[in-house]
Amino acid sequence: MEKKNLDWENIGFGYRKTDKRYVSQYKGGSWDEGTLTSDANVVLNECAGILQYCQEIFEGLKAYTAKDGSIVTFRPDLNAERMMDSARGMEMPPFPKERFLEAVDQVVKANTAWVPPYGTGASLYLRPYMFATGPVIGVKPSDEYQFRIICTPVGPYFKGGVRPLTLCVSDYDRAAPHGTGHLKAGLNYAMSLHAYVTAHNAGYDENMFLDPITRTYVEETGGANFLFVTKDKEIVTPKSNTILPSITRRSMLYVAEHYLGLKVTERPVLLSELQDFAECGLCGTAAVISPVGKVVDHGKEICFASGMEKMGPVIQQLYDLLTGIQLGTVEAPEGWIRRIVDKE
Repeated sequence: MEKKNLDWENIGFGYRKTDKRYVSQYKGGSWDEGTLTSDANVVLNECAGILQYCQEIFEGLKAYTAKDGSIVTFRPDLNAERMMDSARGMEMPPFPKERFLEAVDQVVKANTAWVPPYGTGASLYLRPYMFATGPVIGVKPSDEYQFRIICTPVGPYFKGGVRPLTLCVSDYDRAAPHGTGHLKAGLNYAMSLHAYVTAHNAGYDENMFLDPITRTYVEETGGANFLFVTKDKEIVTPKSNTILPSITRRSMLYVAEHYLGLKVTERPVLLSELQDFAECGLCGTAAVISPVGKVVDHGKEICFASGMEKMGPVIQQLYDLLTGIQLGTVEAPEGWIRRIVDKE
């Protein structure tokens, strides 16, 4: 399939309608066979559960053109498993893992013309999501759902180079204790929007959310997990039941330990410890890892030794290794890469 005539290195990070998307309906207690469709519109009953009580979950992953010309995805099995966990937590019917993987394959194969070429820094972003379609008026789970996967080509997250971020300690809570913070549900992101806009209007790139009970421990931002590096090059990441278990962070920790031989620790991280760390990064699908140069705690600046000019040396190594694994220039651990389309 001939590639689309796009300026791949400058397409930006936004939505473009592509040729096909996958749709499966849940009715009568089971999922139908699912299909690809060209129709990008969703038609809903006015009383659908997603509109009334926000029953919705989603995932995010990418397809890449590897160095050898094949098209691959990175650890989609973990996205499938996390989505099943999210579904259970939101009282939604889990979409089976193998069907999830098959649907990802179908969408990528049907949209190969939209997969950016190797070396452009761009990729095909995939967004699996599920929402309640059945009408509800009393507060209860819906009886009907729709699972979809859309895709869109996206450019490098850091157009023009990496710039360390400035964060502020938020006065808002991202999630409630024993709530839904560990689920990839749209409602969690909706909760973070006001805090994000408030921080952005004050000149900050993102928020640093603290634990909602004591407000002394670091949790995450609205859409990414933290990773810290000590002066002795130990990797430290916050442990909490109210943050989302990031697949990128999990992969970073493995790479740090098994490729770089670094000590890796997952534990509660106090806000008061930040001044002792040499580097800080935000882990997520979009940018892989975003460097943080400074955190502002109500006027008090906490600056990391890595500075405001570029990634710190350890975070740079982790970024290079993980992107190398995704693009096929670094040997991947077994099972991390799913090959969807062979070299043409």
